[in-house]
Amino acid sequence: MYTTFLYVFTIQNVWAYRKYMEQVQPLEGKVALVTGATRGAGRGIAVELGTAGATVYCTGRSVRGNTTGRPETIDETAELVTKAGGTGIAVQVDHTVPAEVEALVQRISKEQNGQLDILVNDVWGGDVLTEWGVPFWEHNLQNGLKMLNQAINSHIITSHYAVPLLVKRGQGIVFEITDGKTYDYRGTFFYDLVKTTVMRMAKTMAIELKPHHIAAIAVTPGFLRSEAMLGNLTEANWRERVKEDPSFAWSETPHYIGRAIAALAADPNVMDKTGETFATWDLYKEYGFTDTDGTQPDWQSYMDKNN
Repeated sequence: MYTTFLYVFTIQNVWAYRKYMEQVQPLEGKVALVTGATRGAGRGIAVELGTAGATVYCTGRSVRGNTTGRPETIDETAELVTKAGGTGIAVQVDHTVPAEVEALVQRISKEQNGQLDILVNDVWGGDVLTEWGVPFWEHNLQNGLKMLNQAINSHIITSHYAVPLLVKRGQGIVFEITDGKTYDYRGTFFYDLVKTTVMRMAKTMAIELKPHHIAAIAVTPGFLRSEAMLGNLTEANWRERVKEDPSFAWSETPHYIGRAIAALAADPNVMDKTGETFATWDLYKEYGFTDTDGTQPDWQSYMDKNN
């Protein structure tokens, strides 16, 4: 029932989007680096770039036989990218360690003849570190500083080493993945700093990259139905959660933001958007993509109706 009044849905749009990305593959020949690709938005983005034909380097710390807290791995993500129609390459990297990031970029440059077209900064890992409803002076300081290091410093380090490959070719896009598109307070000090800082990073990078014809854009999902958010549920039965939490009906899979990123990356006029922050609920209206079940979740519509 939720699809009849919560989402916009047309069979024609679903068919057109999938046909375009799977058959036309507008990103064929492009090389992408998706950091934090182990799970969640990172995995969804990597797979959808693969669907569009890209070669995708999937990085993170969790590999088969050595995971960090959850079972997902970058190996699985790379396999999903290849299965979707692209070429997935898994590389274990801690993006807070400059030497590891430098080695990664050197590898990409060697294997791809200096080519890198798309950089997606999605390293996060702050969910377990965030203390909601706690003022900053009572928040665990070590956890807060670790969050800043993981989710801000890692983006700076990665961009420092990777962006020169884009600059040499005079083209490309840097994506910063955030949460929310305004600078309104996000409920707790350290979390707020992370999510607003990466938005600002996109804006300032855009200024310095514009002469090189490289775009920098921040993108946010709505209510992301990630593996962690699903908990003991799956994509097959997640609607059961709607009974206890009506907002779940407006949630979106990680593929939704993945399709937003792929659409932006394939847009020949993407420079018109450089320096800005966009949401999935903005971009589906422009590009016509859908979520995996053919729906078009609009988290802002839900928020407008319930606040």
